[in-house]
Amino acid sequence: MSEADVVYSDVKFTKPRENAKRAVSSSAETTYSEVTFSKGQPSPELTASPHQAGSKVTPERVAVVVLSLLLAAALIALGFTFYEKSQTKESLQKMTIEHKALKRNITETRGQEKSCKPEQCTSPTVPTGESCLKCEPFWDQHGGKCYYFSAAASTWQWSRDLCRSKGADLVKIDSREEQVFLELKLRDEMNDPEDKFWIGLTDSEEEGTWFWTEGSPLNTSLTFWSLREPDNWNKIDPDGEDCVRMGEKAGAHDLKCWFDRSCKQDQRYICEKAAETGRPQCVFGSS
Repeated sequence: MSEADVVYSDVKFTKPRENAKRAVSSSAETTYSEVTFSKGQPSPELTASPHQAGSKVTPERVAVVVLSLLLAAALIALGFTFYEKSQTKESLQKMTIEHKALKRNITETRGQEKSCKPEQCTSPTVPTGESCLKCEPFWDQHGGKCYYFSAAASTWQWSRDLCRSKGADLVKIDSREEQVFLELKLRDEMNDPEDKFWIGLTDSEEEGTWFWTEGSPLNTSLTFWSLREPDNWNKIDPDGEDCVRMGEKAGAHDLKCWFDRSCKQDQRYICEKAAETGRPQCVFGSS
């Protein structure tokens, strides 16, 4: 320590007098003491213990933490976006493959079925033993069945009555291939997104328990409900939504285009019945 850093001070202490009558103290009764202080050294009383000093949160540290959280959130959002896009791309590729396979199957089926002109259907010259699937005019044939897509809209029950008057019933969907056929067909039939078609599925007997019109329960492993459906929305009809319509004008993701709706609302409908077989070998209608 340099001399400039030291401050010297003399302190004199006087020994108390033992006899008040003694007027003068001897030199032996005075004590001198030297005290030194280091210049610039803080007083011990003012120096805080390292354990008592609190940690300081600087603005720089706060900024680093905030930026780290934002970066983590951005990475998570990018991950979800990438996952959703990959799933959508995979679903679209799967649908494209299914659609191509369906169209190829329809083409092959038509190639195996001999068609003839309407006036030939009663002709006695049709070879004996030949048979085919036959649908009436304005009906579409697919997979051994005939389908009628109505032009007019009506309630679910009235739509079913109209189908039955034609020897049919509201359509029952038995396979994914049938759903592909109907979903593709309705893209062309629909005039707008809400122009959907009744199918023969209802839970009017017991809420949440779905049955087809011919009495069989819905196969839960073969359903095509749209997102968040069925929801039994009761804002329009207090009785809720007990009947099912289908269709997406722009195309349905993974064929999911079933929607529950109040049975009292008017929609177009799809009738279905078995195609006729036997002579003459005629196939009517567009398909």
